[in-house]
Amino acid sequence: MNKLDKLNNLKDEISNDRNLPLYGTANLVFGEGDIDCAVLFIGEAPGAEEDRLVRPFVGRSGKLLDKMIESIGWKREQVYISNIVKRRPPDNRDPLPSEIEAYKPYLARQIEIINPRVIATLGRFSTNYFLPMAKITRDQGKLFKSANWRIFPLFHPAAVLRGTVPVNEYEASFKRLKMTVENEEKLFGPF
Repeated sequence: MNKLDKLNNLKDEISNDRNLPLYGTANLVFGEGDIDCAVLFIGEAPGAEEDRLVRPFVGRSGKLLDKMIESIGWKREQVYISNIVKRRPPDNRDPLPSEIEAYKPYLARQIEIINPRVIATLGRFSTNYFLPMAKITRDQGKLFKSANWRIFPLFHPAAVLRGTVPVNEYEASFKRLKMTVENEEKLFGPF
C-alpha cells in the first residue's frame, strides 16, 4: 500500500470514529499538501473558515502562513499542512486536553506515513504536543530533536495577526526554518 492509500485509509478511519470529540459537530479537516514533503506544518485545530471549506489554514491565519511560506521561496503545494485536532472546536475555542489526547494517535500515524524531515509546529498547543516542556515565546525559531523527529516551533500566525508577535520576528523564524531544511538537504537530498 502506498502513502496516499495509507493516508486515505487513515482519513476514512477518523471520519468513521464516532467516539472522537467533536464528531458530528464539525467537518473533518484532515490535512493537505505534498505527501512527500520535507516540512510538515501542524497547528492546533481548524477554525470557522477551515471547517466551512474543509481545508487547513485557509482563513486569515492561513493567508499569513501562505505569505510566509512564499517569502522563503517555497509554495504551499510543496509542504503538508494539518492540525492536531481534526475538527473545529465550538466558537474557535482552544482545543481541550481530552480532545488533543483523543486525536493524538491519529496524528501520530499521519506523521509516520508522511515522514517529513522537519515538523514545523504552529503555536503552543502543537509545540507542546512534541515538546511538553517548551515555551513558545522562548523556543520558537529553534530546531529541536525529539526521539523520532526534528521539531521547529513557530508562533501561530494568529498571534502575529493579533499583534502580539512582530512580523519581522516571524519572518526571521521562517528564514531560519528554510536554512534548517537546507542544512538537512546536505544529509538527505534535495527539497
